[in-house]
Amino acid sequence: MSTTAIIMLVVASLIVWGGLVASVIFIRRYPEVADLRDPDDPAPLGDGGPGSSG
Repeated sequence: MSTTAIIMLVVASLIVWGGLVASVIFIRRYPEVADLRDPDDPAPLGDGGPGSSG
């Protein structure tokens, strides 16, 4: 492998793994809690109960 190929391999690896690490940090810092359902809510989602948009 040439020096250029090795450098590009390292750069591409850093971009991919860096994006993965950044995504994990972001999702741990700002979890999407809107998808979680209240276990005490008797109405299933989508039937006009609380949390339903229809």
